[in-house]
Amino acid sequence: MNNRRRLVGTVISNNMQKTAVVEVQRVYRHPLYKKVVRSGKTFKVHDELGATPGDRVRIVESKPISRTKRWVIEEILRVEERSEDDTVEELGV
Repeated sequence: MNNRRRLVGTVISNNMQKTAVVEVQRVYRHPLYKKVVRSGKTFKVHDELGATPGDRVRIVESKPISRTKRWVIEEILRVEERSEDDTVEELGV
């Protein structure tokens, strides 16, 4: 194992070629008010594995691939179940 950072997130979009947008959620307790706060950050990620929106993936830090891509999908942890109705809606039929 190497010292690269690894994060787990959900694929939001894969409309670009070999690029996906992954949202990583962070949950922490506010230091003063002690309320649980959820915040998220999106990363543009190099995708050779073909992840689809809704998939849970592990991303790993890499050298800069393009102006905005500095992460690569290491593995797909959970594949989002898709019904036949979802594919029909995407095609616009």
